[in-house]
Amino acid sequence: MDNLKRVIVDFKKLTPEVLKLLVEKYPDGYDDLNIISFKNAQGERIEAVEVTTEDTKYLVKISAKLESTMANYDEDDYEDFEGDDPDAVVDPDLLPEEGEMDDED
Repeated sequence: MDNLKRVIVDFKKLTPEVLKLLVEKYPDGYDDLNIISFKNAQGERIEAVEVTTEDTKYLVKISAKLESTMANYDEDDYEDFEGDDPDAVVDPDLLPEEGEMDDED
């Protein structure tokens, strides 16, 4: 039995470090074989994918936002943030669409 700390992570609490681990482990995205299903304390069914560091096993809840963020991952986007900063990973719904950013003259 491992002695790893176990952490369930929602997209809102995703850090650059965990996002990078996800992209490295699932470079082409995850599929049904990678998904772990379980019930939380409230009896709700949760689906997550797993990544592990030296001391922690993370179960990252699956969502459309997670899939979009992984698909558009660029390590340079996070170079100005600490690896454990949950404010660094931006909700993809809040990002401007390509072509929406206008240069002001």
